[in-house]
Amino acid sequence: MTTELLAPAGTLNNLKWAVAYGADAVYFGLPSFSLRSYAGNFTLEDAKEGLELLHSHDKKGYATLNCYPFTHEYSELLALAKNIADIGVDAFIVADMGVFKMLRAEIPEVDIHVSTQANTISSQSALFYHDLGATRVNLARELSFDQIKKITEDTLEKIETEVFIHGAVCFSHSGRCAISDWLTGRRGNRGECTQSCRWGYYVTEEKRPGTYIPVSEDERGTYIFNSKDLALYDYVDRLVEVGVNSIKIEGRMKNNHYIASVVGVYRDLLDNKILPTEEIVHKLTRITHRGYCEGFMKGSIGPEDYETKDGCYHATSVILAESGENDCEFVVKNSIFADEELELVTPSGVTKYKMPEKLLTTKGKELSRAENTDTLKLELPNFSILRRVTAQKSII
Repeated sequence: MTTELLAPAGTLNNLKWAVAYGADAVYFGLPSFSLRSYAGNFTLEDAKEGLELLHSHDKKGYATLNCYPFTHEYSELLALAKNIADIGVDAFIVADMGVFKMLRAEIPEVDIHVSTQANTISSQSALFYHDLGATRVNLARELSFDQIKKITEDTLEKIETEVFIHGAVCFSHSGRCAISDWLTGRRGNRGECTQSCRWGYYVTEEKRPGTYIPVSEDERGTYIFNSKDLALYDYVDRLVEVGVNSIKIEGRMKNNHYIASVVGVYRDLLDNKILPTEEIVHKLTRITHRGYCEGFMKGSIGPEDYETKDGCYHATSVILAESGENDCEFVVKNSIFADEELELVTPSGVTKYKMPEKLLTTKGKELSRAENTDTLKLELPNFSILRRVTAQKSII
C-alpha cells in the first residue's frame, strides 16, 4: 500500500503548486457548501481544468461538500454535485448524513469520503460509514496514535483511513464550534468562521466593570483557546506502517509559499528521504505559523500545545517573489534588491541564491530594486519562490 499525500487548494493556482511539489491528490471547494466561504474557491471551469491537470499526472481531486445544509439547500447542493461529477471528480468529501444519503442515491459512481466534521473517533463509526457505502473516513484530530492504529487495524481492507498531518487545529471538537456564530454572526459550520478562538481575551468580574484580568494557566493546564498548529512529521513513518491510507494537510486559506514548503517536506518524508529534525523545523518555520505541536497524537494535550503569551503568527522568512507556470517570470511580492543573498525554493529543494547585479523586468527594464508592481525575468524553474531570511521569532 502506498500512502497518499493529500494537499489543500483554495484556488486553481494553489492546485498547480501542490502538483508541482508532489501531492498525490488535492482537495478543493466551490463557492457553496465547502466550509471555506472566504477561500478563493473554484469555479466549475477551474475545477474542470484542475481535475484534467491532476488526472494527466495520475493524481486525484476531491471536492468538499462538507457543510451542514438546511432543508431548502439540498436541491442546489445536488445540482452542484452532479456538475462536479460530470467533469470527473474522484470523490466527494461529506459530513452531513442527509447529503451522504442523497449523493449515494443520485450519484453512486462517485466515491464518498467522510469529513473530519463528522467527528469519527471509533472503529464502530468507521465501519458504519463503510456499510453505508463510504470508501474513506477522515479520522477526528482528537485521536491519539494508538487509537488511530486500532481503528486502522479494525477497518483494514474495508474502508480507507485519512489523518490530518499538518496545519491549523480548531479549538472545538473537529470543527463543530459555535464561538464565531455567537461573537460575530459568522457561522463556522457554514464556512464563515472568523477564527475568533485566536483572539486575545480577558476576564471581567461583574462587580468590577472595566477591570480586565488576563487569562492565564495554572499547573493543571491552560484555559484559553490559542492552540498551536499541528506538525506530525515525527509520525509519518508510524502512520504509514499501521496502514493509514492518506495523510492530509490543512490549509485551503493558505498561500503558495505554505503549499510549497509543507507539501515539499511531507513528500520527502513519504519518499523515505532522510531529513534531520533540525532541517524539517528550519523549513516549516520559514512559513507563517502559530508554533507547532503534536496535538492529541501523543495521547493528551498539555500546556506545551498552547501559546499563552503571544498568539500571533510568526515566520523566519519573507516571501519576495514567486514564479508560476510562465517560464522564468517572477511576480514581485515585496521589495527585492540586486546582488542580495536569498533562499530559493523549488520543487527540487531549498538552496541559497544570489540575485543578479542588475534586475531585469519582463519589459526589459534594468533595476537595482524591484517592487510589487514589477515582474522579473530570471532563469530559474517554474513554481519557484525567492524569500529573505529574517530574525523573527519562531515557536516550535
